[in-house]
Formats: sequence, structure tokens, C-alpha cells
Amino acid sequence: MQARKLNRVLVLILSIFFGQLGVDRFMMGQVGLGILKLITFGGLGIWWLVDVILIASKKPFPNVEWVD
Repeated sequence: MQARKLNRVLVLILSIFFGQLGVDRFMMGQVGLGILKLITFGGLGIWWLVDVILIASKKPFPNVEWVD
């Protein structure tokens, strides 16, 4: 499977504003986690904050290639 090429800054901005709805996980192709994040409102804010930090620090996600 080929890695998705995503602009890290765009994903970070969307994660900050819409991360509690799982938008960032949907963009990374992780639909199941996106749905979980959506119905738990970002893990009551904790999961949202962790994802913002992970994306900002360029953590490698499975099947995602960060481009700037």
C-alpha cells in the first residue's frame, strides 16, 4: 500500500480546529479511529490534544508521508 502524502501544516491546522470531530484521522486514512474520535468528541479533549502534539512533532503515522 502506498503512503498518503499529506501537508503536515494543513493537517495540523485542521486538527486544531476540527480534531475533536476526527477530521485529521479521516485525512490520514484511519477511518475507524476517526469515527471513534468523532463519537467521543476527541476522547473528551485528551485524544485531540495528543494528536495535535504528535502531528506538530512530525511523528510518523502508518501509511502517511509528511510533506511541507
